[in-house]
Amino acid sequence: MTLSVRNPSARGGFAAASFLIFLVLLALLLFAPPDGIEHAPLLQFVGRFHPLSVHFPIAVLLLVPLFEILGRKRNSPFLLASVDLLLCVAICGAIVAAVLGWCLARGGGYSGPLVQQHMWGGVLVAVAAWLCWLQRLRAGSLGPARLYAIMLVGTVTLVSFTGYRGGQLSHGANHLIEFMPLQLRRLLEVSGSGHGAMNSAEESLATFYGARIQPLFEGHCVTCHGPAKHKANLRLDTYAAVMRGSKHGPVIKAGDPKGSELFHRITLPPNDDDFMPAANRRPLSSSEVKLIEAWISSGASHTLAVDATDAVVTAGQTIAAEVNFQEIDLNAVAKERAAFAPILSQVQSRLPNVVGYQSRTSADLVLSASWLGAKFGDNEIVVLAPLSERIVAADFSSTAITDRSAPVLAAMKKLRQLRLAHTAISDATIQELGSLDHLESLSVFDTGVSASSLSLFARLSKLQHVYAGQTRISVNTVIPPQLNGKLVF
Repeated sequence: MTLSVRNPSARGGFAAASFLIFLVLLALLLFAPPDGIEHAPLLQFVGRFHPLSVHFPIAVLLLVPLFEILGRKRNSPFLLASVDLLLCVAICGAIVAAVLGWCLARGGGYSGPLVQQHMWGGVLVAVAAWLCWLQRLRAGSLGPARLYAIMLVGTVTLVSFTGYRGGQLSHGANHLIEFMPLQLRRLLEVSGSGHGAMNSAEESLATFYGARIQPLFEGHCVTCHGPAKHKANLRLDTYAAVMRGSKHGPVIKAGDPKGSELFHRITLPPNDDDFMPAANRRPLSSSEVKLIEAWISSGASHTLAVDATDAVVTAGQTIAAEVNFQEIDLNAVAKERAAFAPILSQVQSRLPNVVGYQSRTSADLVLSASWLGAKFGDNEIVVLAPLSERIVAADFSSTAITDRSAPVLAAMKKLRQLRLAHTAISDATIQELGSLDHLESLSVFDTGVSASSLSLFARLSKLQHVYAGQTRISVNTVIPPQLNGKLVF
């Protein structure tokens, strides 16, 4: 009834056949690995069954230690006799899942470290289950030996790691912490932000690409075209990668949206096979598409100031991008900087890599405290107060600030971009921001902000985008007409 010690010929045949299949899998992974290039459609068709097959061997393998433990009790010794069969079934299921996974990755044009780790992890799970089965046979039918127990624990751990990597491939690298409650994130000292230190923060907040375009790519594209997984060898997580393009060549043609492959893909009918974002991901809104069109039309620059492009994004109109380059008086900038240089130096000594100049030709400041996470709170933000009137962009995402920090935020009169995502702020903070007449972009994602703040948002005349996902503002809430097309969930 099972592949047990009573049937040595069947056992030997199964062991030999499994070993040969492992050799074939090893050859495929070494000599025909996923390379970011789409191959035979038949491979893609077969590979699409990988998500259906992968959960079966996981479930069976997790039953093995359970049966081993329960089977040692007096009233259920029959469970031990089933372990051999479970392991054999798990081996077969893991092999099938690994083969289908290779078909999906190779045929679908996937590549990247996450793909490699998940793929190798799947093969190693099959091999580890096979070794557990062999070791258990050596240990005999009376129960597992110590080595077998250690191998079984290792196999279950490997299953968990491989499954986690698979989840990152399908749902994004931060899928486990994306919706983690703020209190738990602070307890574990986990940051919900993908931002780095000051260099990336300055790029993100000081340029049109960083403040307007990069967040769109991060929200819609990076799951499939990021550092860990880059389908078609296309990465959209950095400007350099965007301009490098894919295996087919550049996807951005500066000054020519209609000739840019990326813009072509995002403007296809949603039912087109080449439409992007693919799968079931939320497509870009019309205003978001127009922002990308404006950026490409203005030259797809990486250094263009955030306010240098005047984009007409009203529905039904063809976008017109106009770039105004103003002559910079470097002597005047130097004198302006000198007036508050001692204060800036003191702040930077207390909060290194948090605040800096917007650009080499500007006396305005940008700051990013998000990389400090829970280490930055209400006491730390007070240090920035002397520089409040110089700050034009600020990122406090995933920090520990609360409504107590509202007066410092309200004093930043020149703010154009403000990110408060994943913080403990509420409507009380929003009500303090009514004097921020220059504010253009505000993120309150995953905060306690409710619909009562909508009237304040509506009064901010220059506000173009409010990112309000995972707040107490429902998608069914009646929105003031001034916020039409500006509120993003």
